[in-house]
Amino acid sequence: MNDHQLLRYGRHILLNEIGIEGQQRLLAARVLIIGLGGLGSPAALYLAASGVGQLILCDHDTVDFSNLQRQIIHRTSTVNQPKVVSAQAALHDINPEVECIALAVRADEAQLLELVAKADVVLDCSDNFATRYAVNHACLIQRKPLVSGAAIQFDGQVAVFDFRSDDAACYNCLFPEDSLAAELRCATTGVFAPLTGIIGTLQAAEALKLLIGIKRGLSGKLLTLNALDMNVTRSNLSKDMACSACGGLLS
Repeated sequence: MNDHQLLRYGRHILLNEIGIEGQQRLLAARVLIIGLGGLGSPAALYLAASGVGQLILCDHDTVDFSNLQRQIIHRTSTVNQPKVVSAQAALHDINPEVECIALAVRADEAQLLELVAKADVVLDCSDNFATRYAVNHACLIQRKPLVSGAAIQFDGQVAVFDFRSDDAACYNCLFPEDSLAAELRCATTGVFAPLTGIIGTLQAAEALKLLIGIKRGLSGKLLTLNALDMNVTRSNLSKDMACSACGGLLS
């Protein structure tokens, strides 16, 4: 680590739980972020600022004027640009030492498996169930830690599924694919802007701890937040042996 990096990351290095060794782990790490919207925006900004060596940004969408209310990585000047290109430019301004790979695609199953295989940690910052299940499956197969987030109206949630452990629950254990009600979307139901920042930042925090090797956190747990009354709850996740996605797969 050079003098410039010691200065940039000095406040991390001062923390006993991180130190020089932990910061070096971040510099050598690779994180895949699926979705550069309300959750992916703050998550990517904090991961870049923290010095994660490589960020793989995956999102097929373009910046819309209505996104600017909450997707803080984007600017009015980047409306109509691919979100990954807009995000890449912003992250370069934050920390030019971080390599940001922009993939303006909706990754299919084969692409997801390939991308997840290259990552140390995966952040699911998507806004639809189909993507969440696909990312969950890819992380299961590749045994990579998954940090999942969601935010709608005033309600948000973060869960960490560490598939390096044989008894880890998966996203499908929590929300079985065959029992879901109608999906809520921001475009029709709304979302409180700061909520996406809170949830995305929590995802970044959990990803950093996984990369550094800090055991305390949300691994195997679900955190839910109601931003209207600021009620926070945390519950343990249990692997469902009858789960159609992971039942028996990792055991």
